[in-house]
Amino acid sequence: MNYLKVFRLGVVIFLVLFLSSCKLGRFVIYNFADIKDYKKFPSRSLTSSDSKFKYYQTDKGKFPLSMKFGKKDSVSLDWILEQNKTVAFLIIKNDTIQYEKYFKGYSEENIIPSFSMAKSITSILIGCAIDDGLIKSVDEPITNYIPELKKNGFDKVTIKHVLQMTSALKFNESYFNPFGDAASFYYGRNLKKEVSKLKLKGEPGKNFDYVSGNTQLLGIILENALKGKTVTQYFQEKLWTPLEMEYDGSWSLDKKKNGTEKTFCCVNARARDFAKIGRLYLNKGNWNGKQIVSQKWVEESTKADTSDGGAEYYKYQWWLPSADGDFAAEGILGQYVYVDPSRNIVIVRMGKDEGRINWEEFFKLLAKYTDK
Repeated sequence: MNYLKVFRLGVVIFLVLFLSSCKLGRFVIYNFADIKDYKKFPSRSLTSSDSKFKYYQTDKGKFPLSMKFGKKDSVSLDWILEQNKTVAFLIIKNDTIQYEKYFKGYSEENIIPSFSMAKSITSILIGCAIDDGLIKSVDEPITNYIPELKKNGFDKVTIKHVLQMTSALKFNESYFNPFGDAASFYYGRNLKKEVSKLKLKGEPGKNFDYVSGNTQLLGIILENALKGKTVTQYFQEKLWTPLEMEYDGSWSLDKKKNGTEKTFCCVNARARDFAKIGRLYLNKGNWNGKQIVSQKWVEESTKADTSDGGAEYYKYQWWLPSADGDFAAEGILGQYVYVDPSRNIVIVRMGKDEGRINWEEFFKLLAKYTDK
């Protein structure tokens, strides 16, 4: 066998595929998800507020100097976080930062992509749009806002279905398959075209199935309801400015010119500003006396509901770790904004990877230390 000919043929095939598909090209160059991804895609900017909200800080957090972890009897909290590929970790109780550490060369000024934590932010904006009368109800069919999906049989799919991940959307969530739906959405350059091709695999309202296509549908619904305003502009108006973010941020797009926000994944911000999303919901949508999103929406979004195929651990793009009323925004590589209303706590964990730890259980453990 002439190995040189085989090699050359392989190179030719690769180049043909590479040059014929922008999505495949991005997949080959960028794969897999990385916390530097915010640099790789075009985005719309979010501008920090003139009035910046800053948490109180204390060095008297009630956390042990050493903890038992796995087979080790005595390790520090810092060690656990660093060994599990954390880059930022904050514990905030009663509006006071009780613990804030950065690792792997990161600091409070480093931008980190949200990945799927953006799903929870998209849900907040849907609630704002309902408050503003731009969207009538979660019970509306999504075809009221995306009429082109009528031909694909989406008339029975409601906004509530996509919020709860019970739409029966046919969607391959794998990011490892360059020809799968998730890769098309993440690396592709025409989200609206990809959305127009979506199909159903069954009857909506029967089963929970976590797929990012649902949240991108929410993004298109929101954009169409805004009638000329971008999702980022609405985010700036309804959340970024009112929450008095300390830093600028951005929302990644599919393409530079007339791009569409990747509402399923890609808000780029600092850890302290992500914490403010948690604080907003901790206070039931109220920010220092001003109701940003209705209390009803916050409560509805974070309360388990198993009707119509809903899962007891997920509601309106928020994860519900336990029956204790806690909830979290979560993203790939272990990005978390965790909220425990019973203890008035917000925990933010951002990382290069998930590490080898059950973060939700670890958050609950740390929250309990603050009771002492």
